[in-house]
Amino acid sequence: VVSLQVLLKSDAPTGDVLLDETLRHIKATEPAETVQTWIELLTGETWNPFKLQYQLRNVRERIAKALVEKGILTTEKQNFLLFDMTTHPVSNASEKQRLVRRLQESLLERWVNDPHRMERRTLALLVLAHSSDVLENVFASLADDQYDVAMNRTKDLLDMDPEVEASKARGTEMIWAVLAAFNK
Repeated sequence: VVSLQVLLKSDAPTGDVLLDETLRHIKATEPAETVQTWIELLTGETWNPFKLQYQLRNVRERIAKALVEKGILTTEKQNFLLFDMTTHPVSNASEKQRLVRRLQESLLERWVNDPHRMERRTLALLVLAHSSDVLENVFASLADDQYDVAMNRTKDLLDMDPEVEASKARGTEMIWAVLAAFNK
């Protein structure tokens, strides 16, 4: 799955600057790149001089700016000993809580015991929360027994073989490929 090549289905603009820029890069790439390579390029974590034209610039800053514009984050300056650093704390706690509740409910009340029956956005959110190492925080507010259930279900889901699950997938192949890339 990690070696799965990313093929562009449509280059129609999405209305999101970063996504549209990404689509232009994917469209211009010959031969097609793998999921792992695109993750490295789009996060700026590769220094391949032959691929620099495909790297997105200032990705974190641009994402933070977009979230500030949407009112989800705010911008602050914090002093760290000798220098000031820009930080982006959450300003819209209700949006964060909505996502936390969504993940909690998907693993507790709405558990389907089959990743292929999960809503794709929820599965993607779960994979990204796992890859960002924030799942423990997501489940921290749960009672001990609920926490154990949610963590065990998450572990079972994330321990599945991405290759096998991608072969069964109907529209979630990219999610499984991203999980495989992050687990590498």
